[in-house]
Parts: sequence; C-alpha cells; structure tokens
Amino acid sequence: MPSSSIPLTLLTGFLGSGKTTLLNRLLRAPTLAGTAVLINEVGEVGIDQLIVDRDDDEVLLLESGCVCCSMRGDLPQALNELRERFASGRLAHLDRVVVETTGLADPAPVIRTLIRDFALARHFRLDGVVATLDPQHSGWQLAQYPEARRQIAQADQIVLSKCDLAEEAEIAEALAQIAALNPSAALHRGDALPEALELLTGHAGTGWLSVEAPRPSLGGRSAPPHSTGIATHLLRLENPVVWADFAAAIDLLLEAAGAHILRLKGLVAVAGEDSPHVLHAVQNQRYPDSQLPAWPDADRASRLVFITQDLPRAALVQAFETLCGIAPLPPA
Repeated sequence: MPSSSIPLTLLTGFLGSGKTTLLNRLLRAPTLAGTAVLINEVGEVGIDQLIVDRDDDEVLLLESGCVCCSMRGDLPQALNELRERFASGRLAHLDRVVVETTGLADPAPVIRTLIRDFALARHFRLDGVVATLDPQHSGWQLAQYPEARRQIAQADQIVLSKCDLAEEAEIAEALAQIAALNPSAALHRGDALPEALELLTGHAGTGWLSVEAPRPSLGGRSAPPHSTGIATHLLRLENPVVWADFAAAIDLLLEAAGAHILRLKGLVAVAGEDSPHVLHAVQNQRYPDSQLPAWPDADRASRLVFITQDLPRAALVQAFETLCGIAPLPPA
C-alpha cells in the first residue's frame, strides 16, 4: 500500500442533480487515472455502475441500500475490498477513491463511518465533500427535503449543474440558498469547472476557511440569504495550541454540543510544528487527526469552520471558550 493514507472524496447531491454526469467528466482526466469508484444506489437493481466509464475492477456497487443508513456496514467492507484488489494486483493503482452516494443520503453518517472505524482511517482519509445542485429544481428540493439541505451545508465544494438549461432567476435563487446554508464552500458552474483533481480535493483552496469572504455571483443576481436554522461560523485563534490538550477539549465540545454540529473542519497551528493539523468532525465524532505537508497560504492562524443546526454563534463561542480555554479572535 502507499506509505500515506489514500484520499477519499464523497460525491453527493440530490436525486437528478447530475452526480453521475459530473463523475464521468472527472474520470476522463488523466490526473484521476488511479481513482477507484464506489457507487451507492437505493433499490434492488443498480444502474449507475453501468453508465460510469470505468474498468469493472475499479467500480464497486454498494447494493444493500442507502450508504448513510443500512449501508454503513457495507462501506468499510467495500473499501477493504479495494485494498485487497490492489494488494493482489487486480488494481494497478489505488491513488484516490470517490464514493458517489444516492441522492437521498445525508453525508454526516457516511463521514461518521470513516471516523469510527480507526482501522479504516489508517488507510483512507476524507479529502473533501463535493455536492451537485441543479438550479432548476433547487428551490423546492432544498425547501422540502432536509437531506438536500444537509448535502449542501456539509459540502466543501458545490457544483451548480445544468446552468445552460436554467433561467438567470433560478441561478440567483440557488445562489441565495447556498449563501444561507454554506457560505464557506467553494462554488463552481458545471460548465466552467476547475482541474479535476482540484475539485475533488477539499484542501486545494482555502475558501471554506474564509466564511466572511464575499460569495461569487457566477453571473447570477445575488439575493439576500434566508433563515434555515443552518449556519456557518468561522473561529480564528491567534496563538498555536498544544495539540493533545486542544484535541481533548474539542472532544468535550463535541460531546456537549455535537447534536447541533453538522460538521467541523479546520486548520490548526500547533506549537513547535511547521505545518498545520487538519481537523474534521461530524456531530460528536472527531476524525483521526492528520497533518498537511505545508500551510496552503500565508495565513498562519488556526481557522475552525463550524456548520451548525440551531446553534447561534454566541452560544458556540461561549461553549468553545469554556471548554477549550481559548478566546477566538473577533470576526473580521
């Protein structure tokens, strides 16, 4: 196996939002030649694996149901099978894994599966969550389905698909919904995507570390955000931390407020170390820590992004200060 853990990207999005189309486009890129794909579908008969342009040994269909509920036992099994195929020579390369979820999946339990299985986490690391959104249908989907809202809220990168078919007013409404649910995500049009590997890599840019940054318009008209109970809060820390103490305090915070924390992600400056630790958590579960080889930009302050449900910023900051003993910097 490779000496470092294998990056895993979660590709999510509501029914019909263009996940499989996007996946096919990405897999044509030479940089993704060593990418294995896990596909999940609801129902007894799987179709997506038949329309993904990939060798059979690089595509596994997760057949027993939704990956976020009944499939949680099957996902580790499928990932371990990929490792076995690579070890036996059936896969020439295993450089990256993409898990395409069903359109009805909540990403949080999928991420939590990776967090809880420490044996699995030694070999695979979550590298990012990509969500697709069709602006023609985003209005009613995000209004009626909590799964759709959670998919957008927990994404690192969001692809607006089928923009060529949508009206400008529909794109503007989709942008407003995204701004309300997840203003920190990097945002792309499906007809103007970045390089494939950059899209699948959650740490390729630092957009999710700059919640206060203006939301790009993508050519649509901006609209005021609306309240959904889901909010994104950026906490910046001035000084490096002692990792063991800080991680233990974060665990206490997640235990106390995890029911309201959809996702936590961040870069943490650690005393005595030249590169940041990467922090990931879903609800009350923290992902095993990892470290980047270098800082992605000139900013050396710790940056924590909390995506919360019904947890105001003031309450989050108070809990953070109490349990971590650190006062975050005031918002910029």
